[in-house]
This record gives sequence, C-alpha cells and structure tokens, in this order.
Amino acid sequence: MQLNASIVAAGCGSTVLRASQWVQPIQSACDRYEINTPLRIAAFLATVGVESGRLVWVREIWGPTPAQSLYEPQSKKAAQLGNTEPGDGRKFCGRGCIQVTGRSNYAACGKALGLDLISHPELLEQPANAALSAAWFWSTHKINGLADGGDFLAVSRAVNLGSATSRAMPNGYSERLALYGAAKKSLGV
Repeated sequence: MQLNASIVAAGCGSTVLRASQWVQPIQSACDRYEINTPLRIAAFLATVGVESGRLVWVREIWGPTPAQSLYEPQSKKAAQLGNTEPGDGRKFCGRGCIQVTGRSNYAACGKALGLDLISHPELLEQPANAALSAAWFWSTHKINGLADGGDFLAVSRAVNLGSATSRAMPNGYSERLALYGAAKKSLGV
C-alpha cells in the first residue's frame, strides 16, 4: 500500500509538512516488515503518532525522572532492560518512533537492522532508523496479527503499558484511538 503525506499526517496527528518528511522512512519500514494492509497501517501510524509525540520526538526526554532513574543498575527495571553499566539508563533511553529502551533491546534491534546501536545508540534518532526500529518492534511482538483482528486495545497494550488481563488503559489510549480513527478514515476503512 502506497503512503502519502496526507495519510501519514492523519494517522500520526502531525502537520502535512512534517509528515512529508516521514513518508519515505515509514513506507520503507512498512514494506520491510509487511505492515501492508489498511488495518495494519492505521494501527501502526496511530501508535507511532502517540509514541513520537506526533512525529516530533525520536528520543526520550531525559530528566532523569524518578521512573528514568530506575533504568540505572542495580534496580530491577535496569536488570529487565539489560542495563549493566553506570550510565546505561541515559545512554539507552527510549529512541525511535516506538521507543526502543535498554541495552538488551538496543542489541537485539541493532542485530536485526545491521546497526551498531551499542556503540552508537544515536543512530535510532535518524528518520530511516527510527521508522525501521518501530516496524522491527511491531514485527518482533507480532502486532500485525492484532491489527488484522481490529483489536486496537490489544495493539496499544502490546506497545505501551498493560497486559491483556489488565483493566488499566494504555498510556494515551484516547489519543491513540482518535488517531486510529483518523488513519482508518484516510485509508478508506
């Protein structure tokens, strides 16, 4: 399916001008990871829109906040992320259109994309790599199947916050749902 700036803008909630800068990177990422049907694309664009602040941020804003402080070793969260060295929390903060976070995730993403993200984590801030890392995450977590079934709540939970059994709504769910609706409308779904 061929994307254009209007579709990306609607799905991500960005301006058409900003979306025009992202069409090619997002198209390439979608093509590579078979995000290629209207429902898949709508769910992907809406998710990317929320996770990137409407295509504005490809790097986590660092405080550090109390939550971000937990990315540093010796916390349980740091261990889950594979952050083993002092400074890993900040070095491997969330990057990409769907924020890859933690040394282990950077290593896996880098291997899949053929990038040395351990030595150069900032590579995920480049539009092509930011979009590819999001599509890689999407594929790795088998989100196309959830999108195919139209289960956008499950899509949202798979990306950010909550399990399938949790009653809590994922971060920014109302915004995600609005963008999903706009994306589907722009795609004629």
